[in-house]
Amino acid sequence: MTVTPARTPASARPSARRRGWARAVAATAATLLLIGSGAVGASAADLAHDSPPWTAASPSPTPTPSASGRVDFTLSPAGSGIVRTGDALSVSVTIANGTPDAVAPAHVTLRLGATVLADRAALTAWLGAGTFSTPTTVPPTSVIGTVDMPVVAPASSESRSITIAAVDPSLTGRTPGVYPLIASYDGAGGTVASTSVMIVPDTAAPATPVGIVVPITGPATGGGLLTAAQLTDLTAPGGSLSSQLDAVDGTSAILAVDPAIPAAIRVLGAAAPAKASAWLARLESLPNSRFALQFGDADIAAQLEAGVTAPQRPTSLQAYMTASDFVSPPNTVATSAPPTTPTPAPTAGGATYPSLDQLLDIGGATAGVYWPAAGTTTTGVLSALAASGPGSMTLVPSASLKTDTGATATARTTVSGADVLAYDSDVSSALRAASVTDTAVLRGAPLAAASAYLAFAAAQAGGRPLLVTVERAVGRSSLALGAAISTLQNPGIAAVGLGAVTSATATSAQAIDGAPDPARAGAASTLFSGEARVAGFATILDDATALTGPQRAETLQLLGNAWRDTPEAWQTALAAQSAATSATLDAVGILPPTTIQLLSSQAPLQFWVRNDLAYPVNVVLSASPDDLRVDVQPHTVVTGATARSNTRVEVPVTAHIGNAQVSVDLQLHSPTGEVIGAPQRADITVRADWEGIGVTSLLVIIGLLIVFGLVRTVLRRRRARRQASTDAAADPAAPSDGSS
Repeated sequence: MTVTPARTPASARPSARRRGWARAVAATAATLLLIGSGAVGASAADLAHDSPPWTAASPSPTPTPSASGRVDFTLSPAGSGIVRTGDALSVSVTIANGTPDAVAPAHVTLRLGATVLADRAALTAWLGAGTFSTPTTVPPTSVIGTVDMPVVAPASSESRSITIAAVDPSLTGRTPGVYPLIASYDGAGGTVASTSVMIVPDTAAPATPVGIVVPITGPATGGGLLTAAQLTDLTAPGGSLSSQLDAVDGTSAILAVDPAIPAAIRVLGAAAPAKASAWLARLESLPNSRFALQFGDADIAAQLEAGVTAPQRPTSLQAYMTASDFVSPPNTVATSAPPTTPTPAPTAGGATYPSLDQLLDIGGATAGVYWPAAGTTTTGVLSALAASGPGSMTLVPSASLKTDTGATATARTTVSGADVLAYDSDVSSALRAASVTDTAVLRGAPLAAASAYLAFAAAQAGGRPLLVTVERAVGRSSLALGAAISTLQNPGIAAVGLGAVTSATATSAQAIDGAPDPARAGAASTLFSGEARVAGFATILDDATALTGPQRAETLQLLGNAWRDTPEAWQTALAAQSAATSATLDAVGILPPTTIQLLSSQAPLQFWVRNDLAYPVNVVLSASPDDLRVDVQPHTVVTGATARSNTRVEVPVTAHIGNAQVSVDLQLHSPTGEVIGAPQRADITVRADWEGIGVTSLLVIIGLLIVFGLVRTVLRRRRARRQASTDAAADPAAPSDGSS
């Protein structure tokens, strides 16, 4: 931990130096090493501000000279701060300059405490250095080494090493324990200090069994599953998912696997990227004990706070699968589902789809293990999870538990009848800090803190198993994550799997209720409400899971704990999901009708059903006129309305009046009675008496044509007879009828 005091007058500096290290340590008031990073700095503005000396600066988890706007000084012991008898002590000191001005050369002094820190509280005080109110409470230290630091240019850093030989009197004859370690130099604003520890292990003590839980998770996503392109990047060498497996391979780490990752690979069938399939096969081949996180690592407490009785799981992932990717030759999608799982029968198209359980299988998982985010568990959450099934166990940080003796809870614990797996909060926080520190020279600070806390926890455990975690984080490198896991290779620690932890004798503790985030609980409530609306709407489909399956998957992904680090992006994703849900609910409706002219007392009315979905739908068109003298068929069943098109619907109508203006209210319903889409109103102009007028007119016209035809025929015959008579008179020689 690093603190730079406010600038003091020049006349006061000599006397301040003579007061020595007690006041220097009393000035250190940042809490970085409490979260595992071990570096705190002061900005240039802080150095110039006329504030009381030894004012704490804000912490900086990892020095970023180009953007931090301050100077960070970090003391990092090598080997996680562990120095066995006969070993040398090696440390690195780093000055990271994030200001626009160069940092002058410095002479760094390394001091080591003469006596061990008494307990975990003393360790926390030393690393935090904010509780040493008087010089008498500061552990006595003595100089054991020095090093000169060069000028540190703006937006750059410099590191130097100090090594104390094993034969140095300051190291020989040390009894086992945790010793305070501090490095300091006189900066422009006063003394700058960074605290850490040296741990001398007790090699004669029996090893304490310790399990370490490592999450295997993907990035935050608003989609129901990772895409093929995302999987390709994540499972490539150096990708996030590959780095996670690289870090746990060959260790005894307990894997907490997000089942959405193998599901995303398996739904692609034969189209799965080769790298992703290889990653899945590697995951399944690892011998590590494991348990499944919630789908998408969804926030458990938020779900329960939203009113559901148990954590939710996917309902179906069928919508993500394509038949051509699951056709013979036999499905090559890797799965290690138990042999008792029924093998799905081939479909009519020849495709054989994996079941939901097969898609979500992570390979030999211990069932019923839950891991809520740290600080979110309450007594109610624990009770609900305990009631979710026999043998259910919940991972809870030790900071959320209180034991009768005041000691840190061991791994196997019961809280108000609920089975709990308690993990050490201090160790886990330090390991997380180490796992996200990419600069190796700085990683020693949080690793030393983790080792020190673990030493005190082991001393209190009395041989019972302990549990720690490398808490959730995004984008960790395999080296940083592997270094955090390697803490279990310390002397006096025996790495164990999940079985050794769950089978231990349980101790009792009381829960200290956390504070679930109301924003996340509210988001969960809104998402579940959207799910319910989509579920009702989906009854228009032959297979409702085509809509409800992706909706549930997206809901759980949006509740994922990975979103905690990016709250603004999360709000954007929630807004996009809300808009998508509204678009789905509006995908089927009645096209606005135009004014209809009804010229007959009995004729069908024509309307159009719009279907923007990728699936045919089944709906019922309800029609209700505002004039009882017009009968309209109240319900018209529409089966298989074509996907992404408009379907014509004819509704029979009978008018009992000659002329009128009638309005017909239209509404779509699902076969189960759910309202679909917005209502519409059709205005109809009835001219039913025109039908009689038209028929009469037609009959008159036909009659006139018949009369005209008869008259014309008669006149034609008369003309023919007159013509014959005229011709006979004109030719007297012509023989008369009957003459020879």
